Amino acid sequence: MYARYIAGLKRRLFKLSYMFFCIMPMNKKKISFASDSRSELNGNLLFVYNELQSRHLNLKINLFLNKRVDNKKSCLYLIRMAYHFATSKIILLDDFYPLIYPLRIRKKADLIQVWHAAGAFKTFGYSREGKLNNLPLRSKDHKNYTKVVVSSECVREKYAEGFGIAIDKVYAAGTPRSDIFFDDSYKSYIKETFYSKYSFLRNKKIILFAPTFRGYGQTTAYYPYENLELDTLYEALHDDYVFLFKIHPFVKNKVNIPYEYSDFFFDFSDYREINDLLFVTDILITDYSSVCFEFAILNRPMLFFAFDLETYTKERNFYYDYFNFIPGPLVQTSKGLVSAIKKEQFEMEKIPPFVKFFFDDNLGQSSKNVVDKVIIPSLENKGTE
Repeated sequence: MYARYIAGLKRRLFKLSYMFFCIMPMNKKKISFASDSRSELNGNLLFVYNELQSRHLNLKINLFLNKRVDNKKSCLYLIRMAYHFATSKIILLDDFYPLIYPLRIRKKADLIQVWHAAGAFKTFGYSREGKLNNLPLRSKDHKNYTKVVVSSECVREKYAEGFGIAIDKVYAAGTPRSDIFFDDSYKSYIKETFYSKYSFLRNKKIILFAPTFRGYGQTTAYYPYENLELDTLYEALHDDYVFLFKIHPFVKNKVNIPYEYSDFFFDFSDYREINDLLFVTDILITDYSSVCFEFAILNRPMLFFAFDLETYTKERNFYYDYFNFIPGPLVQTSKGLVSAIKKEQFEMEKIPPFVKFFFDDNLGQSSKNVVDKVIIPSLENKGTE
């Protein structure tokens, strides 16, 4: 109870500080990058940052990065953040950011969401009305975005609905971090670095297991590992493959790998950038995670281990029919995974149209598009407040 009271006081301090600092002049060259799901500059934010730096625009960029949404922030930190948010021309987010939703964004300023996920898969936000733990319509979450960046024209309507904003605020400029898939020198560097550090994996084919979490957000996230039969996978696949776990960063319960299987299963959950892992992955196993979008760019096989599909559909649901949407086989048991891998039943023909639908012609140009179509126009909007 005491902790909740202190957290409430801090939220009020942040909001009041922001309102006070809005009296001050706005710096038309200042951009604040903020995330409550990463402690280092990476993902979409990094690619936008690098693209802006390459333009030599003489910008003042501030970073406010935290690993988790429930990490404690000091009063001094909150006041400093409120000052920079209030005096920035642009605030750039990449994920859910509850502190900012009660704020009134200044006129001629922009709150831009470059959402961390590509495409549109499972429903979120206001699209979940009627589902468990959905946002109430009176909620202010997401609704103060002035611009949102998405991967393709086909998903604009889905994001407008999910965020509760007008569709003309949603820009199909691409997913900035996907540009890395077209940088051959970077891919070579990642592979060389990876196998240098993990030399014992060099002569094995890599299966990456990257499911999404269960639960209703960072504070309740978990994964039910009991549905994965480690002995079955080990006995059938360990001669030719290794199996890497990349569990969603929200998940608090860690995978327990028995000692007798430790030459096959490896926990890579702390490996921050999943896209780097995709470059060394031969087969992806996921379920309802958006990792399938960017892995599809590599045109490599993937399996969808959706043992709880009926329950998940009732509680969360999807923007598209799951059976027709996924670019690979649906598998619901560990024996099914083994069978699909052994028989190479991957349905590869589904991948190219999947990529075209969810990325348009933005591939390899997304960072440039976001800066040219979204950020530069915001910086050049010099109207009065």
